[in-house]
Amino acid sequence: MKQKRRLIWLPLLVILAIIVAACSSPPPAQVEPEPVAEAPDPPAEPSAEEPTAAPEPVARGRGAGDLLRILYWQAPTILNAHLGVGTKDFDASRLILEPLASVDANGELVPLLVEEIPTLENGGIAEDLTSITWKLRQDVKWSDGTDFTAADVVFTYEYCADIETACTTSAYIQGIDTVEALDDYTVKITWVAPTFEQYKSFTSTNGRIIQKAQFANCIGAAASTEAECQAANLAPIGTGPYKLVDFRVGDVVIYEINEYFREPDKPFFQRVELKGGGDAPSAARAVFQTGDVDWAWNLQVEASILQQMVNQGGQGVLVTYNTANVERLVLNFTNTDPALGDERGQLSQPHPFLTDLNVRRALALAIDRQMISEQLYGPTGFPTCTLLWYYPFATSIEDFFDDCAQDIDEANRLLDEAGWERGADGVRVKDGVRLSLLFQTSVNTLRQKTQELIKADWEAIGVETELKSVDASVFFGSDVGNPDNISKFFADVQMYTTGAPEPDPESHICQWVSTRAAQRENYWRGQNNMRWQNAEYDALCEQLNASINPEERFDLIMQLDAVLRRELPQIPLVGRPRASGASNDLKGYAPSGWESELWDVMNWYK
Repeated sequence: MKQKRRLIWLPLLVILAIIVAACSSPPPAQVEPEPVAEAPDPPAEPSAEEPTAAPEPVARGRGAGDLLRILYWQAPTILNAHLGVGTKDFDASRLILEPLASVDANGELVPLLVEEIPTLENGGIAEDLTSITWKLRQDVKWSDGTDFTAADVVFTYEYCADIETACTTSAYIQGIDTVEALDDYTVKITWVAPTFEQYKSFTSTNGRIIQKAQFANCIGAAASTEAECQAANLAPIGTGPYKLVDFRVGDVVIYEINEYFREPDKPFFQRVELKGGGDAPSAARAVFQTGDVDWAWNLQVEASILQQMVNQGGQGVLVTYNTANVERLVLNFTNTDPALGDERGQLSQPHPFLTDLNVRRALALAIDRQMISEQLYGPTGFPTCTLLWYYPFATSIEDFFDDCAQDIDEANRLLDEAGWERGADGVRVKDGVRLSLLFQTSVNTLRQKTQELIKADWEAIGVETELKSVDASVFFGSDVGNPDNISKFFADVQMYTTGAPEPDPESHICQWVSTRAAQRENYWRGQNNMRWQNAEYDALCEQLNASINPEERFDLIMQLDAVLRRELPQIPLVGRPRASGASNDLKGYAPSGWESELWDVMNWYK
């Protein structure tokens, strides 16, 4: 009997409706999506516990618990989120650094360092949508005991607004004209033009505030080169529930309670150990079978194995929650031949064949996404041709898997017509150039099996493929001297998961404009690590940034998606709701697909 696949859908930020209340055009209707279409038999879904609802405040007592043990199979390498390049860096820093507001599992803004969320109704957002004013809480202190003020917010903007700082979060301050402190506890952001994205800056994952006193001398190139700044990047002072005790880069982070934390009865745990390294299956064993940890992140494990661990382990529960994440292939538009020396990966050096659209189309058509999804991911992954596989951009499987079924014959036809002829060894050649790819990803059993499936598909169309697996802490590392990370991208193809960190995907999808190409000059921290250049895409992003009409914005987002589907700088593979693990006695967690998985660690208890 066929089973229906349960898809976890993402709501829009309800608060966004308030932003546009003064506009003539209403936002798209907030309706529930239709059930997804029936799919081929997937492996049985593991028993899972839905994320717990946001807990009511309970006076359990600060420090009443001892040690919270967290396991990330990707080890953090930096604690300054603005220079991080991977989820493990953003999450490890989240216990220390906070944004002004978070976005919870329901897509609603939660005030953290502010008294309330600014709206049109309360006067916090200007009627012409040209500014937003945040009123800061006056009881917040940094973990060194000094006051948190508007000057720290202004400084955080100045820090990332300097192009030489090379913040990886710079997309989230785009469009700002000024950030000014009206007084010690009031911050006003004025936009260059009216904007729909009033909440994109200083909120959620990309909006962490850093202390002016600590980072004052670290604006610009000094952020990455000066010893004082490198030390601050590894040991930031924060306003969060915990402060740093010890950080062994690529291994473990130890935290203890920030005695100045504003919530008198939180956090519950005296200490936190965030251990990095290993792999996803070992992380799953640690939480479900041996009980060695309280929380295990991102259990990207083959469905059949994960199911067995959950059902037989007895020590923990599977926690699934909404995300906009997509496992995708990223294609390199530059030549990374080591013989090029300093010009390796520069825009002046185009890739010898991935700039050929027919090659990219053939590579995409050859891949059997459905097999990858069903055999490896089961209920934790859905085959997709688009990055926008979630509501309201898609309401059924047909919307996100409509035109990318495997077609080996068509892939071969495209390469034949483009003049790529098979050589004696079966590998295609054109003008002396072989269709030979270096395909890299992080060390993860599921990813290595995905690589093998894709390699077989590509060999069927005459593409030679060399597989490379990089330790996750290196692959997602932030060291500018690291030749194997996703930002430097010295391979032809790489595979990893990412997704929009907020319901409105503008800042995410517009990271890939031409001006954000990762290059030597910006320490390889440009968000466009594909080094893809497309004038049509750039222009659409400019229009989207300027638009305050919800219907027009929706249309522009879909046009951007259409360009991505047509030009294929990335090849989406699998849409991924997140699966993590919690020990049976851990309570209070409510993971959000729009935030760090550890955003609410202050509420966790046993």
